[in-house]
Amino acid sequence: MLNQLSAFELIEGIGDKKFSSVEVAEAFVEQVEKRDADVNAFLRFDPSYVLDQAKAFDQKHSSNTAFGSLSGIPVAVKDVICVKGQVTSCASKMLEHFVSPYDATLIEKIKRADGILLGTTNMDEFAMGSSNENSAFSRTKNPWDTDRVPGGSSGGAAACVAAGMAPLSLGSDTGGSVRQPAAFCGVTGLKPTYGRISRYGLVAFASSLDQIGILAGDARDVALLLNESTGHDPKDSTSSPTDPADYMATLHGDVSGLKIGIPKEYLGEGLDPEIAESVRQARQTLEEMGVEFTEISLPMTSYGVATYYLVASCEASGNLARYDGAHYGFRTEKNVDAAENRLLEMYRQTRSEGFGAEVKRRIMLGTYALSSGYYDAYYLKALKTRRLIQDELNAAFKQVDLILGPTTPTPAFKLGEKKKDPLSMYLGDIYTVVANLAGIPAISFPSGFTQSGLPIGLQLQGPSFSEELILRTTCSFQKNTDWHTKKPAMVTGAAK
Repeated sequence: MLNQLSAFELIEGIGDKKFSSVEVAEAFVEQVEKRDADVNAFLRFDPSYVLDQAKAFDQKHSSNTAFGSLSGIPVAVKDVICVKGQVTSCASKMLEHFVSPYDATLIEKIKRADGILLGTTNMDEFAMGSSNENSAFSRTKNPWDTDRVPGGSSGGAAACVAAGMAPLSLGSDTGGSVRQPAAFCGVTGLKPTYGRISRYGLVAFASSLDQIGILAGDARDVALLLNESTGHDPKDSTSSPTDPADYMATLHGDVSGLKIGIPKEYLGEGLDPEIAESVRQARQTLEEMGVEFTEISLPMTSYGVATYYLVASCEASGNLARYDGAHYGFRTEKNVDAAENRLLEMYRQTRSEGFGAEVKRRIMLGTYALSSGYYDAYYLKALKTRRLIQDELNAAFKQVDLILGPTTPTPAFKLGEKKKDPLSMYLGDIYTVVANLAGIPAISFPSGFTQSGLPIGLQLQGPSFSEELILRTTCSFQKNTDWHTKKPAMVTGAAK
């Protein structure tokens, strides 16, 4: 079945005219129509829009006109990345009817590369959450066990790849929102270096942490899309001028002699024993490939979650202030004419009704931490701690080339299990937030399954702009293992 092939295999097949872009599109459309009622990965999906794009590409291909490297294969888009003429709601009532007037820079690149926009994937509202239960519209479920969460905030982006509904998917990662869902859903997810992919057209949550990321079945497919995603963008002041690499060309190099560190803090209290065993087995596999391991220490890891949730919430407080009902988006329908200050009451009612509980929680936390008398005690201290975390990681990368550890402390948890315990949910981000605080690249890749059949993901982190090395190491691991080839029953049709 075409929807079980990798993106790389689909591009090869279309290039060799073994099948057409329309046939590929039809295979994924069929899978979405067949399975998404069980998963809820997509918020918006229009089969005719998908097929029209595929037909246009096939006409170009048949006329021998030059075409882009994505060759008419589908790419799913998280509902936080602007697509011209399409609703970009951030899974929030606040932007439920907002139609983007422009394309994000990355969407422009994908269109130029002849990628097909498949649909808009579900997420935690404004990318705030780790379970995809904070969407204003529906809960996405894990394709491996629909009683469990897919992770968040890019839960729909990961779930659609795992469920065979998309070969490639775009997510965003502010504190682990690509890597945690990748781990929970058994796919590969990359958060690049901050500034590597333009953020123009990515709706802001926490501007110094947000990064567009890529989800796919394996490292080769991630590299394929990354090739089309990087490069300096003058429309994004944080876009790096560093020249992008050809990630596909360097994907298959030797990893023998590579030095990888495993922080002792990553294997301590709170880590699921089966995930700890997966780290040990992955280490053994990589050692057999010639990789050298050493134990390192990252004591600032224990401050990562607190630092992240202060910095991110403070930035969210400012970024989300624009949603007031005055210019665009949701506005309360309640009559506020009787209020002493009608404008202020309209703001209050609009934001109270338009935002969900988790978004309001973070706005309040950030506003409090930024307020007079608390700025120095909370926000300024968090910024200083962030710098210490960055310095500690920079020092570690003078000893080792990469850092290996778990992506998450536990496998996917049950729907509703942590919904009423935000602190427990936040602590699940302990291994992922430091990469965002430091701005370094990190990838999660499949490394096994629990006894109950849930995917396990491991994480590789590297110094800034080391995507080539991270992808090459992951690809080498995947050549020597088959965890990334495993698919849930809803894809293979196998009995549970």
